[in-house]
Amino acid sequence: MADPDGAPVLGLRERKKQRTRSTLIDAAVELCDRQGFENTTVDQIAAVADVSPRTFSRYFATKEAVVLAVIDEVIECVAVELRRQPADISHLEALFHSHVRAFDATKSAPSSGLTEERLLATARIVTSSQGLMLACTRFRLDAVNSALVDRMGTAPDDRRLQLVAAVWGAIIMCALADLGPGIDWDTVTVDGIVSRIEAAYGQFLDVTADVKQRV
Repeated sequence: MADPDGAPVLGLRERKKQRTRSTLIDAAVELCDRQGFENTTVDQIAAVADVSPRTFSRYFATKEAVVLAVIDEVIECVAVELRRQPADISHLEALFHSHVRAFDATKSAPSSGLTEERLLATARIVTSSQGLMLACTRFRLDAVNSALVDRMGTAPDDRRLQLVAAVWGAIIMCALADLGPGIDWDTVTVDGIVSRIEAAYGQFLDVTADVKQRV
């Protein structure tokens, strides 16, 4: 069965599973944003979601996994923008523009979408832990990298894909490097994060301007 838009209508059991998963993600955002990733436990997340730790483990293998699901909400929005980028610009430039567009869109997003508040909470959580920041840079076939596979016309295990992802990941990490513990998050805005990304990407272009393609 499908709805008027052609999307499949989920059964009761599947809807309950999706609600539980969303509740766990929301609980992780609330706790990790308030007390930091390192100070948050699986038991705490399960308690806030009103489920058992055993139920948590049916949806997420680790605490890191549920936070990566939060990050995937951002990644999926970026992937939509990446698929809209013209083919005649470089892959890194396409990644740059898609991130800027996706982040700017949060300022007018509906409450059901990726809002400015949700994006800032995600940034606070990621930058609260060096280990989590490193985990975010590990290559995985997320929505953005899947879009890159199509854009580059390559295979998921192609090293060129991994290189593009690694370079962009380094640019993002440099842009967010000064948003660690001790910063006054009341002064941080989406515009400020976009400005950091623009500056980091500009500096990357500066330091690679004299790189020549091998003949």
